[in-house]
Amino acid sequence: MSLAKSYPTVPVSEYLEMERMSEIRHEYLDGQVYMMAGESPRHSNICFNLYTAIGIRLRGKTCRGFSPNMKIATNNKGLYAYPDLAVVCGEPKYHDKKGDILLNPTIIFEVLSPSTQYYDRGEKFLRYTNFIKSLTDYVLISQDKPLVEHFSKQPDNSWKSVVIQGLDAVLSFPTIEIEIPLGELYEQISF
Repeated sequence: MSLAKSYPTVPVSEYLEMERMSEIRHEYLDGQVYMMAGESPRHSNICFNLYTAIGIRLRGKTCRGFSPNMKIATNNKGLYAYPDLAVVCGEPKYHDKKGDILLNPTIIFEVLSPSTQYYDRGEKFLRYTNFIKSLTDYVLISQDKPLVEHFSKQPDNSWKSVVIQGLDAVLSFPTIEIEIPLGELYEQISF
């Protein structure tokens, strides 16, 4: 997905009203609304592989996955975003009774696109890690090569970054006891 077009500054309440009626997804950052562009075939394939790999491994656990149609809020006014996949462990908490804005993701996955990679690594990372107390892992997946950047929250609330690369490498989440070989994420992708 990529941020394609910005609209004039709007209050959160107007954004939420507009977004709930729209057939097109938009992200919100500090009063600016950005239309989400379509995804490339490679991005789509990696996302599908990710959903499959995570879904199978979450069976029988107290964690569940949420598709990229679920918004994540960092606070009441700053960022409302659509990650490629979110995982919640325990009961999900929502912004309101509509249940379309998740407040307590445990893990957030983003498949990087050329137009959003700096935003995903920069502003989104800062907002997610500073305002979502439940977040323990933030994962950035490259489209260009078998490479994943895994940020994990440490006991002192700092964030540790590990780069995992190669189709034989394994992405691990010790807190929920799952591992995913990168070969599964990049199945049917040619480099």
